Amino acid sequence: MIAIIDYGMGNLRSVQKAVERSGAEAVITDSPDIISAASKIILPGVGAFGDAVAELEHRRLIKPILKAIESGKHFLGICLGLQLLFETGYENGEHKGLGVFRGDVVRFELPRELTVPHIGWNQVRLECPNPLFSGIADESYFYFVHSYYVAPRDTEIISGTTEYGVRFCSAVRQDKVFAVQFHPEKSQAVGLKMISNFVAANRG
Repeated sequence: MIAIIDYGMGNLRSVQKAVERSGAEAVITDSPDIISAASKIILPGVGAFGDAVAELEHRRLIKPILKAIESGKHFLGICLGLQLLFETGYENGEHKGLGVFRGDVVRFELPRELTVPHIGWNQVRLECPNPLFSGIADESYFYFVHSYYVAPRDTEIISGTTEYGVRFCSAVRQDKVFAVQFHPEKSQAVGLKMISNFVAANRG
């Protein structure tokens, strides 16, 4: 069973449907016990970094998330769910993240002709092998909606990058922890393939 973490921010049903189309059982939950019992975890998210951390704390979800990662469960962060894995977010002030990865979450500083937030389809360039991208062509297009991006201090975790005024990190991977800035659940066939790869990875 795959637990999709509900902290009041995210396209939860869209993610659940994508997982179910890949043949797996998925439950949307904010129960620490269910998260602890799940075989793998998805942390989706849309919204502000500080609000998300506050909701995770309020629902007592930070400890089971970190414990799941430390225990070696497959984990997928999506959009804000990627950003929350880092140490510090600078959206409306400075906020402490989960600290799974070293680095910050920073706002786009772009020329006037490029709008913020970054919304729409854009390419992801593979920087190193990542089983999440198995069977997906390099520089495939995925759907993005974000004003902030992650700046990892450990560049070896960067597995995908995207160009939007600057080249930014759009996918990370370390062991069984995967996270992406784009929305695979909104990215049509390539996004469903990515979700399917994540579902299959737990069977290996």
